[in-house]
Amino acid sequence: MTATQPSQPLTPDEERLIRALPRLMYALPRAIDADMIREQQLPLIEWTALMRLSEAPQQQMRMGELAAACELSLSGMTRVVTRLAGQGMIERVRCDNDARGWSAVLTDAGLARLERAWPSNLASVRRHFLDHLEGVDLAQLTRALHHVPIND
Repeated sequence: MTATQPSQPLTPDEERLIRALPRLMYALPRAIDADMIREQQLPLIEWTALMRLSEAPQQQMRMGELAAACELSLSGMTRVVTRLAGQGMIERVRCDNDARGWSAVLTDAGLARLERAWPSNLASVRRHFLDHLEGVDLAQLTRALHHVPIND
């Protein structure tokens, strides 16, 4: 269907879902971020960067890959990594196979910080989101969300 062809009107359930999405996409991360800052003095984006690095091979990612994994621009990711590097949680190193590229490497201090913050993140995610999905087939919901085409 093209934009010029008439569309089917939304059903009431579709309308409610579409209206609920902005709250989920914008308010949920802000609520978790506020909890993380209040409880851990660690913004959600910094926690996310540490978490992504902890899961990467050798706990290292190229800056562009880390930015994509965190849903940030490269310049935004550079600012986050600079803050974390200043706190000793990440090191920036030249890429082995590309002298122009940089990678972020999780330090022992960064891993320890991530582990200390994990319970707060988990509690916040459960309180603000997962606890409200009782009875929802999470596997089916996850599959459906992964099928939504996103233009990167």
